[in-house]
Formats: sequence, structure tokens, C-alpha cells
Amino acid sequence: MKRVSVSIVSYNSADEIAAAIDSVLQYTHGVAVSVVIADNASEDNTVALLRERYPQVTVLEMGGNLGFGAAHNRAIATVDSEYHVVMNPDITFDSDVLSALAAYLDENETAVLATPLILNADGSVQAVPRVLPKRRYMFAGQLERFGGVFRRWRDEYTRRRETFDVPTAIAFCTGCFMMVRTATLKEVGGFDDRFFMYMEDADLSRRLARHGALMLVPDVKVTHRWEKASGKSGKFLKIHLQSMRRYFKKWRKAA
Repeated sequence: MKRVSVSIVSYNSADEIAAAIDSVLQYTHGVAVSVVIADNASEDNTVALLRERYPQVTVLEMGGNLGFGAAHNRAIATVDSEYHVVMNPDITFDSDVLSALAAYLDENETAVLATPLILNADGSVQAVPRVLPKRRYMFAGQLERFGGVFRRWRDEYTRRRETFDVPTAIAFCTGCFMMVRTATLKEVGGFDDRFFMYMEDADLSRRLARHGALMLVPDVKVTHRWEKASGKSGKFLKIHLQSMRRYFKKWRKAA
């Protein structure tokens, strides 16, 4: 059994995924790690690049675009580890992040998930969701540029006005990077693959929270090149809205 396993879902990710894998392989020294890439039928040279450059990495070809959660689930089903990391191909880091988070979970048995502080490329803290979604928060993300109540709602959703100096409990962990106890992740069934993309992390956060605390560990940091595709593309906005409807139908008490 490896101490830590990592899954990354790729889709036309040749331009960025090497840096993500290099971060894992070059900076992880304190724990044994395995990496599984679930490729959603990339049309660029992602798979060829992976097979040529990273023989130690397992590459699973999905045969089609299954979406984020379903592809991660295929990878998760193959791993035998104590802790599993769900990681985006646009994540990088330059320290032994995986060992640090594993050590935190070792020392905090009531925690089921640990996530680092997510940074932008310029080193600022990325304003990712940290409380449970509400309908007003969803629309605030599209409208916060107008300020006023929309900015206030977005600040509430991301806890942007707080300073995180010590490990802090959160209700929503972004799917761009999380370390979870593998046994618990499998017990809850992984991601709900009815969510093609978006909101699957909020849904998983709620189900994991029944088994323990979700903890932000601010001494550990990673960088996320966040594209915010739903804010730039009508196609992705439509997918986001569909996932929102599914999420709020599933969790009817969410306002």
C-alpha cells in the first residue's frame, strides 16, 4: 500500500500537466506516492506525452469525456493507499506538500480531509468557496464585479475577509486540490458522477463532513492557475447552471 495516491483528470492538458506531475514527483520525499492520470479522450498529445515522459505514472484512457468526477472515480477505484489526493492539472507547488498534509491527518484523527491554502500565480490567496453553496452565492460569482451586495455575498462564500493563520474547519473544499482518507472516500462512493463538471466538490464535501472535519491547513500552499471557464464560455456556463440545479435539487435544504 502506498501512503499517498494522486489522481489527476486530463483533457487536452498537454500544456500544463507536466508541471503538475513534476511537482508531485520532484517534491514528495516524506511519503511513498503513486500517480494515476484519467484522460478524458484528449485530442492533443496529452496521452503520448505522459506515456513517453512518465513511465512511473499510470495512465487510464477513458475512451470519451466522462467529466471530472466520473473520471476521478475510475482512478480512485484502482488505488490502494492511506490518503488520496484529488488534484487539477493546473496545480503546482515547490515543497513537500503531500507529506505535510499526510502528517496533519496522521496527527488529527477527527479530520477526514485536509486542503492547503490555494494561491494565485502572483502569490495572493485565491478566493475559493469555503462555505456551503447558496443560490445567491452562485450568482454573486458572476456579478461581483458590480460590487455592493454581490461582492458581499461572494466574500461570505469564500470567507475572503478572513485571515487563515491556523488550521481551520471549512464546509466546502474545492476540488482543485484535496487530500482525503482513502477508505472514507471509497466508503462515500467518491464523486457523484451525475455531476459532469462543477458542484461535484460541494456535494462530496457535504458527504465527507458526515465522517469528520474538513480542514484548511494554511501552512501548506499550492498554486492554482484558475481559468474560471464558466465565466468565459457559454458552453461551460450552461454546464455550471445544470450542475447547480442538480445540486440544489439533491440538497433541498440549501438556500
